[in-house]
Amino acid sequence: MTDRIQLLWDFKGPDAQKTAEHHIIHLNEFIISEKIENSFTEVKTANDNHSIAIMVVPNKYMDDLRNRLKPTRGQLYNE
Repeated sequence: MTDRIQLLWDFKGPDAQKTAEHHIIHLNEFIISEKIENSFTEVKTANDNHSIAIMVVPNKYMDDLRNRLKPTRGQLYNE
């Protein structure tokens, strides 16, 4: 399997969960329009006021997507 990375967007506040879920809609649209294979998205909730939108993609896309999508942070993805 290709090495993959997680691009993460942190959302904080009382609407964090809904905002992260909405952000995922746009990330999924982006994945389809750019034809990015072997990728997926998900939302994780850290607590009531902090949710994280996550996009997992092959490592080869890291530089391009980091510059274009401006995630809060990124890290290696461990299955």
